[in-house]
Parts: sequence; structure tokens; C-alpha cells
Amino acid sequence: MKKLLATLALALLWGGAHAQYPNKPIRLIVPFPPGGAAELGARIFTQPLGQALGQTVIIETKPGADGAIAADAVMKAAPDGYTLFYATNTAFSWVPAVRKDAPYDPVNDFTAVSMVGQFGFFVFSHPSVPATSMKELLAHIRANPGKLNYGSGNSTSMVSTAQLMQREKLDAVHVPYKGDGPLMVDLLGGRVQFAIATPGTAAPQVREGKLRVLATLLPSRSQLLPDAPTMGEAGMKELTVTPWGGVFGPKGMPRDIAERVSRELIALLKRSEVRDALAKLAFEPRGSTPEELTAFTREQIAVWRRAIADAGIKPE
Repeated sequence: MKKLLATLALALLWGGAHAQYPNKPIRLIVPFPPGGAAELGARIFTQPLGQALGQTVIIETKPGADGAIAADAVMKAAPDGYTLFYATNTAFSWVPAVRKDAPYDPVNDFTAVSMVGQFGFFVFSHPSVPATSMKELLAHIRANPGKLNYGSGNSTSMVSTAQLMQREKLDAVHVPYKGDGPLMVDLLGGRVQFAIATPGTAAPQVREGKLRVLATLLPSRSQLLPDAPTMGEAGMKELTVTPWGGVFGPKGMPRDIAERVSRELIALLKRSEVRDALAKLAFEPRGSTPEELTAFTREQIAVWRRAIADAGIKPE
């Protein structure tokens, strides 16, 4: 009888806390260091999210291991809605595709909450390359097989460029970098001739004429670099690899909490001031239901696996 009463008391306490969600600050774990595109974007949507929920949303950065360190921390957290994960394609598309024994399953080990949107990636080239469009760039690469270098500073950069090279049957030398910062140094110096990269340090160089931007991987033109056409506008097939970000919780998070946070995110991502702030980072906001995010996550794992296989990258 005592055990039954204790169980009922715990259930009542949990039910009361559950009904009052949230009644304390919420942690949002970001798998990258401060100052990067993910953390800067998280700053923009966490403030209005906290206002909508009536509690502060605190950003906690846990970089390393392609997002697996942050993912592990969230996976082991209590599924009460007070620990959320701002997952990106690096942790939830790349890691499952390149590791034979991935440390987690993005679909089955987490609770999907809402998509946040798509990170902006662009095709940049050095002015020494005689190309002002994607078609001219491809023609120049074909005319000089094996003579041009291209750089990559992250998983999206590596896989999307490899997909482009494979699709267009191009021959160029891949030079990997530990981030877009060092990649941009060599692109500006002409040691690599082109790259698919984020616009953080590149956008000012484009405006000064030190780099060219030939296209964006975003589905529509970016306010940050409005002269960059979409791949479709450039006469190219869109790449299927998507650089994305979404909010998840630990496995077993109550459905009504996930749906509450999802509704608030969908609403705030439609607000003009939020959209304008994210546009300055070349980020395309797009909220979703938990079910839509689950389907998208599953789809992108398959897309990344195919792209990585086509690129000749073997899981380890």
C-alpha cells in the first residue's frame, strides 16, 4: 500500500509539473562554439521563444565530435522539456552516414520538436578564375582537368561539392580545412580556386571584389548576397544535400510539450523581425510539426548516405 501511495504521489507531482510547463529556465544545447552560424542563429530565436513560453531559454554550447558530444548530453538528459537540442545536419545527417557504429539514432533516440530552417551556403570563386556564372565555372574546370583546387571547411561543404563534382563529372583536387575560417584564407590567397561555403567571412570579400559568388544552395535568393542566383536560376539541378537546423528533445519527452514548443517556434519564425535577423546570417527560417521534422530527418539521413557513397567516402 505504501509503495502504491508513493507511486501515486510521484505521478501527481509529475502531472502538476507537467501541466505547468515551463516553470523554470530551459537549456538549449548548441553543438558548435559561440560566434558560429548555429549559435548566432540560436540567439535570435531563443529570446522570443522564451518570451512566448514565459521562461528564459539559455543557450549552452557543447562543441566537438561533429555534434556527437552535444547529442549525447541531450540523449542522457531527463525528458521533461527542460533540455532541448539545436541539432544540425552535421550531428543528425553526417554522423549517422559516416560512422559504422553511430553513437545514436537521430529518429529513435530523440523527440522531434520543430524544424528551424536551412543554413545558407554559396559557391565562391577566386577572381583569377575566368567565370562569372556556374556554367562558366564548370566549363573552366572541364577545360582544365585536375588543375584546379577546391576547399571544404565542414561536412556540408565537403559532401555538397562532392555531389556537384560527381553529378557534373568534374576533375578537381579536394583540399579539406578545419573550418571555413582557414578555408577563406586560402581562397582569398588563390591557393584554392573555388568552394561551397558559408558567407560569414566571405560576404564582405565579395562586396570588395576580392571573391566572386556564383550561386546559393538556398531555395531562394538571400538578402545577404542578393546577386547570387539559386542553383535553379543558374541553370543547375539543385543539390539534394540540405544544411539544416532543428530542435529536438530527449527520447520520451511528452507529446504535448513537444507540440507546445513546436507551435511557438512556427509562430515566431513567421515574425518579420525574426526573419530579417536570420536573413542577415543567410538563414532561411522554416518551422514544422514534430511529425514533419521526423520525416525530414529520416529523409536527409538517406540523402546524405547516398551522397557520401557517391563521393567515395567510406564509413569508419
